[in-house]
Amino acid sequence: MTRQTPCRELTVLSCTPRSDPTLVDLLLSPPGWSCRPGQFIMIRPPHWGMEHLWPRPFSICDVSDEGLRILFQIVGRGTAKLAELEPGQKAVVWGPLGRWFRTDPSRPCLILAGGMGIAPFIMMARTGNTENLRMLFGHRLDLRHYPYDEIAGRIPSEAMQQKSPEDITAFAQVLSERIRALAGKGQVLACGPEPMLRAVRRYCLEHGTDGQVSLENRMACGVGACLGCVGKTTAGEYVQSCVHGPAFDVRDIDLEV
Repeated sequence: MTRQTPCRELTVLSCTPRSDPTLVDLLLSPPGWSCRPGQFIMIRPPHWGMEHLWPRPFSICDVSDEGLRILFQIVGRGTAKLAELEPGQKAVVWGPLGRWFRTDPSRPCLILAGGMGIAPFIMMARTGNTENLRMLFGHRLDLRHYPYDEIAGRIPSEAMQQKSPEDITAFAQVLSERIRALAGKGQVLACGPEPMLRAVRRYCLEHGTDGQVSLENRMACGVGACLGCVGKTTAGEYVQSCVHGPAFDVRDIDLEV
């Protein structure tokens, strides 16, 4: 991939709550660059002034001639403020950033998405080789609130909702079974809450299955300068997940607490 211009001011085309108002679909004007599934951007509207100093990181959901698409969930003051964006307003974006998911189209590949961790796989299902691709989606809210159908309409997919501790146990068991089935012949790509990523990594190592996990660490710069997103490698070193990740091989990153 050629080196891209890192920082641009884009125009908000739409900012629309989904059927659950805490989930928001943001579309910005085309950024003029291409990216790979698993990369991310940093975004900060200039009209925020001094009220919200830090930008927010988000996985790139999709990028095309229609624009740069971001899916996010309102979880605090920053994302709540971002959800108030209106068409025509500006947002400063730098990206694409980070290491993307590495895939081998000739091998079976299982997407393991949890909640809003589904976002980076929309582009993968739209632009990638889907012949050997399938998805298992774990979610808390009702399925209709997520863009699940955008992927399920392209690749074989199944979804499991977690509403109780028993549901979580059942999902973990299915995770283990699906990962074991790919041992020695396929790979898994995971994005979602850290407890799920921790389980995915553990099952991959246990069953000898190739896997990558995309971390959702807090970030303030996106370029490795602030050291706010460091993670521990299996070699005992601490690395910036924005530069060395966010997609890591399960054999390289230590997620145990």
